[in-house]
Amino acid sequence: MTEQQIFPLDDLRVIELGSLIAGPFCGQLLGDFGAEVIKVEDPEKGDPLRQWGQDKPLGVSLWWPVVSRNKKSITANLRTPEGQKILRDLIATADVLIENFRPGTLERWGLSPEELWKINPRLIVTRVTGYGQTGPYSQRAGYGAIGEAMGGIRNITGAPDRPPARTGVSLGDSLAAMFATLGTLVALHSRHRSGKGQVVDSAIYEAVLALMESMLPEWQLGGYERKRTGSTLPGIAPSNVYPTADGEMVLIAANQDTVFRRLAAVMGKPEMADDAEYKTHGARGKNMEKLDGLIAEWSSTLDADDVLELLNTGGVPAGRIFRAKDMFSDPHFASREAIVKLIHPELGEFPMQNVFPRLSATPGKVRHVGPTLGQHNQEIYQGLLGMSDDTMSELRSAGVI
Repeated sequence: MTEQQIFPLDDLRVIELGSLIAGPFCGQLLGDFGAEVIKVEDPEKGDPLRQWGQDKPLGVSLWWPVVSRNKKSITANLRTPEGQKILRDLIATADVLIENFRPGTLERWGLSPEELWKINPRLIVTRVTGYGQTGPYSQRAGYGAIGEAMGGIRNITGAPDRPPARTGVSLGDSLAAMFATLGTLVALHSRHRSGKGQVVDSAIYEAVLALMESMLPEWQLGGYERKRTGSTLPGIAPSNVYPTADGEMVLIAANQDTVFRRLAAVMGKPEMADDAEYKTHGARGKNMEKLDGLIAEWSSTLDADDVLELLNTGGVPAGRIFRAKDMFSDPHFASREAIVKLIHPELGEFPMQNVFPRLSATPGKVRHVGPTLGQHNQEIYQGLLGMSDDTMSELRSAGVI
């Protein structure tokens, strides 16, 4: 008999409201480690994420199965008194509520944290928004892109002679969700001592701001404003992307003195390490453009595999610029099972990134792809809340569930 896996968060029940990424990614992360995540969706269309990507050739969303993996889906119209009563009944059994509505939405429905604590004083209320629950901007509509701009990362992303660039993923939303997850776990730890719940207030712009390293004192104290620098790090060299003979790109990071000496040896030019223009960290920073040209001249004579073999053997940090197809064929990804494959009801075998971070004793697991709309209505409404067949039928007819 196979021993059942124990998940570190399998004693938690999470109620997830809201939509798209900023709130639901928090639910995904908690669900990855075993929390029972009950996602409450509008009975008519559900989370809009279900439609994202449906215009692509496959005709179904490829976002939804990932962000909503390991969750249960129920339907309830929270704009109705009946739907609000359902949520109150669920809250009585829950540990965490996640929501990413505009501030004031729950309050208008009579579901403020203060009202919910009357039902369940131990409840953690995790709220993810563009600007936070307070302040003059709190009532504005806030999307991830705006939070990225306000938090500072857009201004320093991209080439210096072009407008600020997007990073290619929903970075602001995901960061806010990750900090919301951190806050939720901290609040749960605090609850062990106090016995009381609290609000976790995660704003997208502040989540981005948290990544900005020393940007603020650089400006306030040093009068230095970070700029867009493309693929380079200002004053730190070599650390750039270099071409190869087969048209690939290889990233080489050899800015430390000892590592640069190893790079010079690999290039067959050990004397560079003692050249006054490149010998020290400061000198290499000042002569970055010239140094990058010399490395590119060398790398472009070799195929990417040969460049990487030489660099890895020589102890120089380097790697390809991976695309999805590279990840599927890479032996390191395979060895660590960084990609898992599950069964999708329409598409069959469905790949996605595995749970991270890795725990040695109680790891998480992707147990199933995102559920169909209302898939768990009967399990939750009848099994958990004890709702009768007649009541469910009435609520369904009224468009509540």
